[in-house]
Amino acid sequence: MALTETPAVPRRPATRPESARPRRKPRDGRVGYWLYLLPGAVLFLLVIGVPLGGTLYLSLTKWSGVGDPTFIGFDNYTRLFQDEVFWTSFKNTVAMIVAMVVVPTLLGLLLAAVLFDVIGRRFRPRTAAALRAAFYLPQVLPVVVAGIVWGWILRPDGAFNSLLDVIGLGALRHDWLGDPDTALPTVMAVMIWVQIGYPIVVFMAALQRVDPELYEAAEVDGANWWHRFRSITLPQIRPETFVVALTCTIAALKVFGPVFALTRGGPENATNVPSYFAYYTFFKKLQVGYGSAISTVLTLIIIVVAALFIWLQYRGERQNREV
Repeated sequence: MALTETPAVPRRPATRPESARPRRKPRDGRVGYWLYLLPGAVLFLLVIGVPLGGTLYLSLTKWSGVGDPTFIGFDNYTRLFQDEVFWTSFKNTVAMIVAMVVVPTLLGLLLAAVLFDVIGRRFRPRTAAALRAAFYLPQVLPVVVAGIVWGWILRPDGAFNSLLDVIGLGALRHDWLGDPDTALPTVMAVMIWVQIGYPIVVFMAALQRVDPELYEAAEVDGANWWHRFRSITLPQIRPETFVVALTCTIAALKVFGPVFALTRGGPENATNVPSYFAYYTFFKKLQVGYGSAISTVLTLIIIVVAALFIWLQYRGERQNREV
């Protein structure tokens, strides 16, 4: 008897259990983060972007503030780079960088180390905190108010010349802000007084995160204060040093209030700076297009300087990680 073959029944593909199926990855939550940044981006566009774009457009025009602007292309920039007052103002800005960045950073770093490492140890910490507050007090005062007070002190019949008479140095009486030879150094001295408290506060906060065991180990090895400062303090607070240098440099490039309150850019443009030059050209001489060109160039310089500082900081941090 012949056997009949039964037809093959097609097999169903084996199904994975529900738990073995690859699950769909959850949606990345970074998209939601951008929604939180949207209000800030809109405000930045309205407060910064739109005025910057308007200033850039006006810098390409000739306008007195009344009527319609006349488009003149890059004539304002050609005139700007041939203006002796413009170059004088930037030369004075270099002096302001010395007064507001170099000197306060170096003195602030030294004073912060002394307050933290010497006075804070030998005396009570409250003493160091009180001195820190005293150094920071000029930062709390409005800049224009401080400028007006210093103007009263430094005028020919002011308190400083009277003090010279009292201590027998009346021969040194001088019109400190009215003489082109002494006006800029006097403004620089005032700016050092105004600016020095900010680095001290930042550096003292940075010193608090340095491991005290490093100082203790250095003392055991016989290192004096200067050796500890050079080998431990400076490398540990390098990020804060970059922050102080960057913020103070930007402040020096756009300084306006003290110059306005003390000298109005005079005498003979001895203390003129780009921000005051732009203000005077824009509002006093009613050369809106030319003043906008000055402001645009100053803005570009600040952006380049900020980018350079950030790049140097990133490069330094990367080299430290590689080491």
